[in-house]
Amino acid sequence: MTRTRPQHDDRLDDFSRRVLCFDGESKTVYVAGSGPAVILMPEMPGISPDVARFARWVRDAGFCVYLPSLFGVDGAYPTARAGEAVVRRACVSAEFRAFAGGGTSPVVTWLRALARTAHAECAGPGVGAVGLCFSGNFALAMALEPAVIAPVLNHPSLPLDDPGGLELTDHDATAVAERIKRDRLTVLAYRFENDRWCTEQRFTAYQALLGSAFDGRVLPQEAANTDPPPFFKDVVGCAHSVVTAHLVDQQGHPTMRARDEIIGFLTGRLGTSDGFTHQPSRMDCMSVHVDASGCERPEGGVQGVSLPPTPEYRHGSEMPEVEPGSSGALS
Repeated sequence: MTRTRPQHDDRLDDFSRRVLCFDGESKTVYVAGSGPAVILMPEMPGISPDVARFARWVRDAGFCVYLPSLFGVDGAYPTARAGEAVVRRACVSAEFRAFAGGGTSPVVTWLRALARTAHAECAGPGVGAVGLCFSGNFALAMALEPAVIAPVLNHPSLPLDDPGGLELTDHDATAVAERIKRDRLTVLAYRFENDRWCTEQRFTAYQALLGSAFDGRVLPQEAANTDPPPFFKDVVGCAHSVVTAHLVDQQGHPTMRARDEIIGFLTGRLGTSDGFTHQPSRMDCMSVHVDASGCERPEGGVQGVSLPPTPEYRHGSEMPEVEPGSSGALS
């Protein structure tokens, strides 16, 4: 039987709420579990109850999940009106490159630093990075951090106005392809067929960049949950979020198999807490200073992080209506 979909906010009470600072930039990160680290980045319009549910599944599989707040209201049930407002703000934020020609989103630098810190805290062979929708491609761009060894791209949607674009600078694209090949990594990715935000052209572009290292899997659109939250029904408007909003929580369902495949992929690359012996790491012997603003700052800092102060908006607070493949916006 399909479980009742949560239609209320999630208080996230079973996560530890931390504020982490790297080179002057601070963000809230929700952390839960033990074992190898997995960075799970939210989809639009934020850390919804469905995103938190997926985080708990990963946690319960034997991982320590780091869930950074990148946009939206943490734990909020995704309504159409509030979700559209979040999208509009994100599209003009200096942290993201939502449109073609913008290159790699600057927030990825902060996320790479988070991956380094998570690896130092949890040890193990490396870190998993799971992106969703707006953050989907971040998981691939994060692979320039050596600690990231298990990238998962779920319905990556940027750039919004270029169905075959990859939201990477040419330099980063070349460097990522070289790193994936050198370290024999696999990039796992999911989308629904006929998803207008994550298209066949985009998966073809990933295949061209990464070759056989790209494992792109496509689910039939009929497999999508037909009763997603209002933001996904009214704004996204198509089968899109494979393991969150459009997942059908029923044993054996294609979306549940996708969830299990992702967890199996992470387990294969990282191991889990069940078969994982924690080795003393640099963070075990490192004191963490909490400054007056409440930010955690490992003494000695995190090296190699350079992210300039980020204004809330890049150029104004209003966005025009956007259709996929034109010049504007999405889930």
